[in-house]
Amino acid sequence: MAWSTRQLAELAGTTTKAVRHYHEIGLLDEPERASNGYKRYGVSHLVRLLRIRRLTDLGVALADVPSVESGDEKARQVLRGLDAELAADIERRQRMRRELAAVMENRAALDMPQHFRTLADDLPETQRSLLMAYSSILTPVAMAALQEQLAGPRGDLDAEFAALEEDASDEVRQRLAERMVPDVRQQHRDHPGLADLASSSHRETAVAESVVVHALVEYYNRAHLDVLQRVHAILSEDDTTESESNDARGSAGVPVSGRGPLGPSPHSIPPGAA
Repeated sequence: MAWSTRQLAELAGTTTKAVRHYHEIGLLDEPERASNGYKRYGVSHLVRLLRIRRLTDLGVALADVPSVESGDEKARQVLRGLDAELAADIERRQRMRRELAAVMENRAALDMPQHFRTLADDLPETQRSLLMAYSSILTPVAMAALQEQLAGPRGDLDAEFAALEEDASDEVRQRLAERMVPDVRQQHRDHPGLADLASSSHRETAVAESVVVHALVEYYNRAHLDVLQRVHAILSEDDTTESESNDARGSAGVPVSGRGPLGPSPHSIPPGAA
């Protein structure tokens, strides 16, 4: 018994278009034709078509089918490459499942970069938004440093900075800035890279600075920005040691909270924002 192209395609679970394409590229031999001109396919064609389908279902490109069938070294290379791609895809999907589980468990995790989700409950919405913005410019090493920084206990100073009202008096702002300086110095010592946006970002410095500055202006009020400027003014004036002076030279850093590296120099924040 012989089958038509349509019948062969149905038996193999494919389409007549695919069968014709395999003919065109030489993967499937043309069968003999009946007196009426129609193709007449046999079992050998079905077996061949099923083999092609099996390989393509495994991810083998049509151009690589002959090589894989030969069983030589190139075949092993193709299959090893496919295996590596599948392993990477499995890892990606497993990561996606972990992310979905985190979001289902805690909606706030959706507002945090991937590795920061365990901190979601401990950070105000403003800081979560800042972290999301910074994740677009910072290197993995810099993001890991931020994660370490934010994993520590949050003190009263953090809460005071977060709660600072826009109409806070000059005296309140100056006092808060002075209290923040020691913590900022310590953060510069612990994570010196975060004080230099040029080295902690994988973007062009101008682009990275624009993200930091716009994020600050978007999520901090004028009093917050003024306090950040005052902190930098104090650090810039304090030349007790060369390292402290270098930390405060005004390169755009990575500001996150009252205790973190508050990098943008006073000149980085647009006039009138603070």
